[in-house]
Amino acid sequence: MAWMQPKGDLIQAKPQGLYCKAGDFYIDPLGPVEHAVITHAHGDHLRAGSAKYYLSSACTGVARRRLPAEAQLRPMHYRERIALGETRVSLHPAGHILGSSQVRVEHGDQVWVVSGDYKRDPDPTCELFEVVPCDVFISEATFALPAYRWPETSKVALEILDWWHTNRDNGVASVLFAYALGKAQRVLAELFSHTSDSVYVHGAVESLVDAYREAGICMLATLPATVAAPTDYAGALIVAPPSAAGSAWMRRFGEHRTGFCSGWMRIRGDRRRRGYDRGFVLSDHADWPSLLRTFSETGAKRIFLTHGYTDAMCRYLQEQGINADALRTEYGAEE
Repeated sequence: MAWMQPKGDLIQAKPQGLYCKAGDFYIDPLGPVEHAVITHAHGDHLRAGSAKYYLSSACTGVARRRLPAEAQLRPMHYRERIALGETRVSLHPAGHILGSSQVRVEHGDQVWVVSGDYKRDPDPTCELFEVVPCDVFISEATFALPAYRWPETSKVALEILDWWHTNRDNGVASVLFAYALGKAQRVLAELFSHTSDSVYVHGAVESLVDAYREAGICMLATLPATVAAPTDYAGALIVAPPSAAGSAWMRRFGEHRTGFCSGWMRIRGDRRRRGYDRGFVLSDHADWPSLLRTFSETGAKRIFLTHGYTDAMCRYLQEQGINADALRTEYGAEE
């Protein structure tokens, strides 16, 4: 018989998303609701149509670009506590992308934390993950297998720089695929410490880079990779979303090499199957050791896992005597 979540749990997995009855709000709802508490602005967590959005102040610049102009936003400073129904809710840094948050929900003597997506590695584009003590922790499990362990980001940045410069010396363009929100800006910010050269960006990346600049994030200077741009891209670095791979947009670059920044590049076979010339292991999600460390540091007596390798991690935690189960959700599309 499949596991059933107890009806008395403070936060329940519903068809519309994670629901807190005591506060009458949803966390990252899948469709329109009255009160939506948002962990971050990726499309699988922030959707149009809700009456009111509660989100971090740092998230508002991107959210305004992704929601209709009439959307009602209620920005919150990190650690600010507000009353929603019978609960007290606060947002805490998740370290995933700019403005990403964990949601802390307090009701009576219970404290639940919904992590959203998160990572433990330092990132110049967002605040570092904050450990929030709790009774129950709801965590992502995107890379919850022992094989996923991240190298130091500084080393990956130097790998990208060396790849770009090698291609430049050979007179070919370097097209680096990175998710338009979060990963692309992180790459530009990491490279900022090593070079002052400008980088071309796809239109889907450009407006989000502007949002990061408005938030005070330092990145390399960028130029739009449009038809109006110079026709000779030899030696240039172009940052684009993975959806641009194989499209007509790519023809303007002439001879080029392709790279992809993602945690999936940790497994060499993934790079071959996806057809990239080079893979760079750079993820905005927690790796296996970071997940385990986080579970321990929160002090949570119960762990719920969403989207990713939930079954594998549940089995591992249960074998360690930890109360762990999976919650079925629709998150995880951006990685």
